Amino acid sequence: MTTRFKSIALMGNLQDPRVGDTVIAVACHLPTRGAEVLIGQDQQIEGLPDTVRRVPQDKLAGDAEMIIAIGGDGAMLHAARLAAEAGIPLLGVNRGRLGFLADVSPGDRHEPLDQVLAGEFESDERMLLRAKIRSGDAMHDCGLALNDVVVKRQDTGRMLEYHSYVDGKFVNTHGGDGFIVATPTGSTAYALSCGGPIVAPVLNALVLAPICPHTLSDRPIVIPGDSVTEVRVGDDTADRAEVNCDGEVTGVIGPGDVLQIAAAEQRLKLIHPKGYDYFEILRSKLNWGRSNRRTQSSA
Repeated sequence: MTTRFKSIALMGNLQDPRVGDTVIAVACHLPTRGAEVLIGQDQQIEGLPDTVRRVPQDKLAGDAEMIIAIGGDGAMLHAARLAAEAGIPLLGVNRGRLGFLADVSPGDRHEPLDQVLAGEFESDERMLLRAKIRSGDAMHDCGLALNDVVVKRQDTGRMLEYHSYVDGKFVNTHGGDGFIVATPTGSTAYALSCGGPIVAPVLNALVLAPICPHTLSDRPIVIPGDSVTEVRVGDDTADRAEVNCDGEVTGVIGPGDVLQIAAAEQRLKLIHPKGYDYFEILRSKLNWGRSNRRTQSSA
């Protein structure tokens, strides 16, 4: 069998036994289909075949033609940034809990992997965000985010005051715990828990969602995907906020600083098995479309 992808990088949290077992199984299977397996040099795990090539972590994505992330959405988010920077596709094997992004199940054995290797798959491109902090004359790059860029208060004992702007136009003065700028992919993540809408991944849109707003009228809104969002904290010298990209702290803003968030130049190519259905994923993960009549009648 010839393979569409000659070199494949495996990524995941190998401290999790479920992930480690799956990594070993996939690493043993891929060479039988003509694919070379790459893994990070610092990843320690016993049981890998001798054919696996160890690569420095910073070169892993650059030496591969595809990344397979094994774990939950956390593993996918980390791998997504590397894949997007390297311009290679990403496939997810779900060993986490919810798994909106990793849609191959270990229970499927190797059939979905074999189909992907044979070129039988579906794919879509996902938007990423680029966050930057302007402090005086300096501009600090906070990195990429597939799901969201989040501004959160540093002082847990006080409310954060901040101001939002879209394309240079003032939107609102907010009081609360923070602010989320989410991609369509991230609309089912943190923004969803803050009352934001679910946005189909094919749409070019962003979700702006306040976290625990002090006023009930401060609601999430959807803006065009090519808009530039800015966040500035209040004038109080005690107001400082963390900037998180996909859950990782990448910067801090204080009075006078400007956080700028916009769609990144990079896009992520996400690979799915044949028959991928976004709405089926939503039904499965969110328990949609299930009748509760039997539960009610048996009560």
